[in-house]
Amino acid sequence: MFDFITNFLEKSGYLGVFALMALENIFPPIPSEMIMPFAGFVAARGDLNVVGVLIAGTAGSVVGALPWYYAAKVYGCERLKKLAGRRARWLTITPDDIDKALDAFHKHGKKAVLFGRLVPAVRTLISVPAGLGNMNLSQFLLYSTIGSLAWTGLLTAAGFLLEDNYKEVAKYVDPVSKTILGAMLAWYLYRVVTYKPAAKEASNKQEQHERT
Repeated sequence: MFDFITNFLEKSGYLGVFALMALENIFPPIPSEMIMPFAGFVAARGDLNVVGVLIAGTAGSVVGALPWYYAAKVYGCERLKKLAGRRARWLTITPDDIDKALDAFHKHGKKAVLFGRLVPAVRTLISVPAGLGNMNLSQFLLYSTIGSLAWTGLLTAAGFLLEDNYKEVAKYVDPVSKTILGAMLAWYLYRVVTYKPAAKEASNKQEQHERT
C-alpha cells in the first residue's frame, strides 16, 4: 500500500492528491489517514510542494463532500426515510436514525459540519444531514473548508515531519489500516445480519410483556 500510494502521488502530483481525497469523501477506497501523510512524505522528499499538497488535499476533500450534500438535498428527507424503511437492513439505518441525525444537526448546525469534518467516517456522512437540513451552500462550503483544512494539515504535517522515518512507520501503518478497514466491514456485516425491523421489535416486546 505504501509503495502504491507514494508512486501514484509521485506520478500524478497535485491532481492525484486532489482526486484521491475527492474519492475518499464520496466512497473511501483509501482513507485520508493514509493519503495525506503519504503526500506529506512525498513533499518532504522534494517531489511536491507541501503548500500545494495541502491546497490540493483540502480542495479535493471539499469537492468530494458536495455529491452527498446535493444528493441529500435533491432526494429530500421524506423520500430518504421511505428508502431507509424499505432498505434499512442493507443501509443499516432506519427512518428514526435519520430523524435523530437531523435533530442533532439542527441543534449544532455549523459546529456539526466544522467538527464533523475532523472525525473519520463522520467526515463523509455529515454532508447528508447538511443537505437534508437545507444548510446554505456558502456556509456548508465555508465550514467544510475550515474543517478539511485543519484535518489535511494535521495529516500532511505528520508525513512531512517523519521524512526518512516514514518507511519504518509504514510497516505499522499498512497492517493497522487493513485492520481498521476489516473491522468496518465486519461491523457492517454484523449490522446487516442482526438487523430487526422496528415493527418486529415492537411485536416481540409486546409478546414478552403479555407473557409476563
